[in-house]
Amino acid sequence: MGRKRKSSQNQSNSTSHHQLRIIGGEWRSRKLSFTPMDGLRPTQDRVRETLFNWLMYDIEGVNILDAFAGSGALGLEALSRGAKNVQFIEKSAMAADQIRQHLATLECTRGNVHQIDALQYLSASVSEPFQLIFLDPPFNQQLLQPCCEQLIRNGYSQPGTYIYVEAEIDIDLSTLPEQWQLVKDKSQSTKHIVLYQHC
Repeated sequence: MGRKRKSSQNQSNSTSHHQLRIIGGEWRSRKLSFTPMDGLRPTQDRVRETLFNWLMYDIEGVNILDAFAGSGALGLEALSRGAKNVQFIEKSAMAADQIRQHLATLECTRGNVHQIDALQYLSASVSEPFQLIFLDPPFNQQLLQPCCEQLIRNGYSQPGTYIYVEAEIDIDLSTLPEQWQLVKDKSQSTKHIVLYQHC
């Protein structure tokens, strides 16, 4: 009997919804439910709070690229704080659909969700750069460096652009574009948490 109850509990947990809390801005304290998936790592509340404290005066009215959107936590937080527009790039159809549902729940039309591989999306050039780029790729898949190269090559990052990077701790950040100057670093023992600006 005990083993059966445990199995039932595990099954319930596997299909349960987690909650994402928006920290500040228009939708402060709003909670949005999402279904957990393999590789989905919503940026922790305290890390998001640190990041948006860094960017306090650089969010309102800007265009943002959320290149590996996942749960949409970073882009939604930015929209809540007055970003002009966020382009959410997410390979997973389920995760992309959940971000669309969050935007609908919040009655927000300033976010666009593209269900596509980030490197494929970034392979096309853009005429106007973004003022802020979020880079939080899945860990241990060697995605960060090629992604950064395309951001530079195809015009997504230009002088003045801020780039937030969250990556596994064993990645050598010295291989990132030389045009990016380190602005803030709050790295932990398990991952890098850094903000650059394109100079």
